[in-house]
Amino acid sequence: MKRSITLCAALFFGFACVAIFAQQQQRQLTPEQLARQEATRQDHRRMMELLKISSLRPGANPNDPKAPNAVNYDESKANLFPNLPDPLVLKNGRKVTSARMWWNQRRPEIIEDFDREIYGRVPRNVPKVKWEVTSETKEVKFDIPVVTRQLIGHVDNSSWPQITVDIQLTLTTPANARRGVPVMVEFGFGGPRPGAPNAPRPGGNAPNWQQQLLARGWGYAILVPSSIQADNGAGLTQGIIGLCNKGQARKPDDWGSLRAWAWGASRALDYFETDKSVDARQVGIEGLSRYGKAALVTMAYDQRFAIGFIGSSGAGGAKLLRRNFGELVENLAGAGEYHWMAGNFIKYAGPLNWGDLPVDAHQLIALCAPRPTFISYGAPEGPGAEGKWVDQRGSFMAAVAAGPVFRLLGKKDLGTTEYPPLGTALIEGDLAFRVHSGGHTTGPNWPTFLEFAARYIKSPPGSGPKQVMR
Repeated sequence: MKRSITLCAALFFGFACVAIFAQQQQRQLTPEQLARQEATRQDHRRMMELLKISSLRPGANPNDPKAPNAVNYDESKANLFPNLPDPLVLKNGRKVTSARMWWNQRRPEIIEDFDREIYGRVPRNVPKVKWEVTSETKEVKFDIPVVTRQLIGHVDNSSWPQITVDIQLTLTTPANARRGVPVMVEFGFGGPRPGAPNAPRPGGNAPNWQQQLLARGWGYAILVPSSIQADNGAGLTQGIIGLCNKGQARKPDDWGSLRAWAWGASRALDYFETDKSVDARQVGIEGLSRYGKAALVTMAYDQRFAIGFIGSSGAGGAKLLRRNFGELVENLAGAGEYHWMAGNFIKYAGPLNWGDLPVDAHQLIALCAPRPTFISYGAPEGPGAEGKWVDQRGSFMAAVAAGPVFRLLGKKDLGTTEYPPLGTALIEGDLAFRVHSGGHTTGPNWPTFLEFAARYIKSPPGSGPKQVMR
């Protein structure tokens, strides 16, 4: 009896500690954060009700290996749905045998599926953007004279003045260029984004990506995603999505944040087409993590972007969604990430499953063809590694499965179906892949990407690559 009482007391003490810890965690949040969290939960629940879904399967748990939903890192259990939708077979069963069939028939079918079920539709009534240069600074960066412009893209809100959207963009170009230069656009980490990761920093004395670009005579731009659309579900009635919906909540096939950020990148490219310091035919897009997802979506939808550098994009990006490995569809569909996607995507976490998805990541990569696309990841394991949550191998498999479309359009695929050793650069084709030895960053892959990109993006006469000061 005494032993039972002791056990009960221990259990009570344990539960009390958990409750106290949870209360402490809640107390660490500001009233604004708590309100945002609650508004997100309510909007997620509202979308579930619209879809007539009462419950969802839980996402993978990376923190507790004993949990029923513990994340899987066992390759033998990963491929529950090995049969991928064929990117070169029409919905009526006909095989795509020519580039014309791809452009006129199959590609529009794939776009429609992504619009309706995955990333959402951009409304027809999206207002125009008027760009303003708010400052221009002549300065020296890394011993190179440059001109840096701060820009604001004012979105016309005359249809709903209650919401203001001002897109933040910074453009830096070499001051001595005699004509427009290539520019890489990065989805940047600037601006307030509750819960978002910190920007990665290069290690040691390695030159950062801006330094490497300027050394080649290129420019760079940083686009702030949160100035386009918030990175949380509570913000879906604000930003560009909220403006188009006049402050109302989304419909199931309305666009999510990834598609909205991609739309913002396209509006930045609109501006570059008017700026003589930029060669708008040689503009690339780059992003890491959630912004790696956005960079891939941008490349897929806007064919004006000349090249893509897709960093650690994982689920919702280059990773096959049918894979039971690392982050899952259920994580994307949960209250923490559903805002990235169309509302319709939630149903694939219950009652539908991954095998019911009409499209997958290999088709998103295929939409980038024939333009050069570089898929980047950090190490899956080891000191300072990125980890396996992003599923490096699943993205490699998606790139392999996208290869037939690149070949149909007269380009080269990865050149292998064998997963490469760490640090191996697959850059001989127009579709490229490399896993570097570092963590959750694109930093160590920038030199390899630039080597790959040099085959397509031409530096201005008399410029780089130069020796970069270290």
